[in-house]
Amino acid sequence: MAREGAGLFAAFRVLGRFSGHVPHVLRYHGRHREFYVATAVGRSVHTYNVSNALPQDITCLAADRMLIFASYDNILHAFARNKEVVHTYEGHKAKIHLLQPFGDHVISVDVDNILIVWNIQSEEEYLQVDFDSATFAVSALLHPSTYLNKILLGSEQGGLQLWNIRSNKLLYSFPGWGFAVTTLAQAPAVDVVAVGLVSGHIIVHNIKFDETLMKFQQDWGPITAISFRTADGHPVMAAGSPIGHIALWDLEEKKLMCQMQDAHSTAIAGMSFVPGEPLLITNGADNALRVWIFDGPGGTGRVLRSRTGHSAPPTRIRYHGQNGEQILSAGQDGTLQSFSTVHEKFNKSLGRGSINKKKSKKKGLKLDTMALPPITAFASEVAHQSDWDGIIACHQGYITCTTWNYQKTSMGAHKLRPEEFSKHKPIDIYATAVDITSCGNFAVIGMSTGQVDVYNMQSGIHRGRYGKEKAHEGAIRGVAVDGLNQLVITAGSEGLIKFWKFKTKDLVYSTELSSSPSGILLHRDSGILGLAFDDFSISVLDIETRKIVRTFSGHHGRVNDMTFSPDGRWLITSSMDCTIKTWDLPSGCLIDCFLVDAAAVSLTMSPTGDFLASTHVDDLGIYLWSNRSLYSLVSLRPLPADYEPSLVTLPSTCPVQDGDVSGDEEPCDEMIEYVSPEQLGEQLVTLSSLPESRWKNLLSLDVIKKKNKPREPPKVPKSAPFFIPTVPGLIPRYAAPEEENDTKSKVVNLGVLAQKSDFYIHLEEAMSTNEYKTPLDLLKSLGPSNIEIELRSLAPEGGGSMEVMLSFLRMIGMMLNKKYNFELAQAYLALFLKLHLKILSSEPKLLEELSKLSMQLEETWIHLQTLFNQSLCVLTYMKSALL
Repeated sequence: MAREGAGLFAAFRVLGRFSGHVPHVLRYHGRHREFYVATAVGRSVHTYNVSNALPQDITCLAADRMLIFASYDNILHAFARNKEVVHTYEGHKAKIHLLQPFGDHVISVDVDNILIVWNIQSEEEYLQVDFDSATFAVSALLHPSTYLNKILLGSEQGGLQLWNIRSNKLLYSFPGWGFAVTTLAQAPAVDVVAVGLVSGHIIVHNIKFDETLMKFQQDWGPITAISFRTADGHPVMAAGSPIGHIALWDLEEKKLMCQMQDAHSTAIAGMSFVPGEPLLITNGADNALRVWIFDGPGGTGRVLRSRTGHSAPPTRIRYHGQNGEQILSAGQDGTLQSFSTVHEKFNKSLGRGSINKKKSKKKGLKLDTMALPPITAFASEVAHQSDWDGIIACHQGYITCTTWNYQKTSMGAHKLRPEEFSKHKPIDIYATAVDITSCGNFAVIGMSTGQVDVYNMQSGIHRGRYGKEKAHEGAIRGVAVDGLNQLVITAGSEGLIKFWKFKTKDLVYSTELSSSPSGILLHRDSGILGLAFDDFSISVLDIETRKIVRTFSGHHGRVNDMTFSPDGRWLITSSMDCTIKTWDLPSGCLIDCFLVDAAAVSLTMSPTGDFLASTHVDDLGIYLWSNRSLYSLVSLRPLPADYEPSLVTLPSTCPVQDGDVSGDEEPCDEMIEYVSPEQLGEQLVTLSSLPESRWKNLLSLDVIKKKNKPREPPKVPKSAPFFIPTVPGLIPRYAAPEEENDTKSKVVNLGVLAQKSDFYIHLEEAMSTNEYKTPLDLLKSLGPSNIEIELRSLAPEGGGSMEVMLSFLRMIGMMLNKKYNFELAQAYLALFLKLHLKILSSEPKLLEELSKLSMQLEETWIHLQTLFNQSLCVLTYMKSALL
């Protein structure tokens, strides 16, 4: 059963993705007079701005003066203004792997060796050419400069062909050099192209005379990319390799000028020299985009600017600090990085873990035997982070824990491990869990042997151990310190959870769990502990009472990570069954569940509650999900037992507008805002919603009038300003204009004096109908003075009658019966008694009605008094008793 509408979390955007295996393109914007770099990242094109997302990952990228072309599978799209898809070209039967913009046309080649020339504006096929894969499998494409209507094709067989696209003729075939062509690049000189081969050779060839001008060879495998430095007086050619090295060749002296080793940790996907400037742009599948500047001696380049993320999938993410703007991320590439949720320019890398930094720098990335394994768990704290290291991390299969400094963006000063292993490092003993105290002074480290040690973060000194030798018999699966440094909680693989005094290291409490725990997470503010078990269940433990208060089951795979919402109401869990579930702790129910393509490895919720961040299996990005309950109406009712979660697409780089997704959906019945009725139940006493000024002062009106009586009569102004006269009252109404008569009669009209008010008329009608709602509503709309006038006029000397007075008392009786507008009934009755006590005592009918009212009042007051006394008694006990 699927739930209607969107869930609790909506896809927002991805962080930490900058480049893929697709070569970047460089384009010049004439009006802006700027160069733009476009890279394919997943389903989006980054143009430093970002495009809208395509349905699948981009496999090929190209650009001309106006548009960016991107293909996925067998479909080609054109982006305008770096964002919107304006053209779609469908006609290929297989995946497109080569693109070449060509004036008013764009050329695409698929893996089945079919070349199609498209008209850009009309989206129609201009020409289609089929090649035989056995004799000429197209592997590279180039439009040589000044060659009108001509393209040069390279093949996997090694040969090249020059075609005229307009006339659909093969003009010339080049025999080649016996190796497959991997890339073609236009040299600054007309008629000259560089041909990169799979053998590592680069042939600089004149295609007009079919002559080889020069030949180079690199030792690092096939040529992946070629670019020429142009227009700044340096005849240099750069070539990329599959292992991330760049070779720079001097074309005048025909020799290798210098090498840039480890420019990327994977193959160089794309290289472009910026025309007229000593700048080289490179990108690779290691999720890095770099700009190199050649301003040093020897012709080598240094990094001028870069955008880099993890080159291997992140394994653990946590929000750093309380502002919800930085996410710390540890990856399988051994690095610890900080990603900003505000802007990419605030991203920073804390570097790779290393046993010896100096030796690592000398050896370089590829030969670094000093590099530490990837981080498996870490904890960070902002308190004292400007004074000493604020991050503690443990590494995969490694006994030593490392400290890291967020402000210096580097590895810290201390390497923490038990003293008995200071001289030798055992292979089978390693750190498994870490936590840092909220004050930032101490780190607690759990080992695979069951030991739990405390270290000082400032000095790195060992401060003690929990238990005589070991805290647990099995491996430590989790450690946590409470917010006030009173308790340390440890969980062992043997199925025990133990509470220790932080300072004295004494065991306070130990209890056996239902199964072996796989991880624990403490929400310090509320003192609740999340426990994930090896049998895929989750429990919540209250550290005050030390009892399990909630148990959840529903995952069908290992629970990878857990995170609490900032207020501690929700526990969000991710599992290898590819679901992300949100459990509501007060109600003990599952309130949200969604399915993703790849299982979430790690989760963290923003301290401000606006985003949930996740990382996934074999994915380099950190995905942000916005909390929809902050800005729209979301149903948080429990999900049924047979609920089937829907598959949600991971966020792309461009933030998703939530309104576009769920704009057409109507809220279900449970999501419609609740409006409270006038009276919840007939047995309850309900007060009116009128302000106290309307009823509280009714008995003191005569005192108020005396106080407010003016000392002298009001003076009429000589010339009154123009205004429209209004009738006095709570609701302003304009007075009707008086008709001017020349002769005013002095005879008094008795009908005017004896005029009945609306309230009086409705009370008279209610005698027969027994419906008192209308007169009561009229009375509620009046101010205190008007109420007094209306009640005075009920008596015979005020123009009223005994029947109307009886009707008024019945109205009060109806209010007491229904137990609503309770305080109004008391106030109106008190004023009525005060005004008409003499008449009431002399009339038997009215006395009879009053005795009935008296009994009603007494019953209601006794009932209320009992409830008040009970509540006060409980409250006094709670305040005074020692619980």
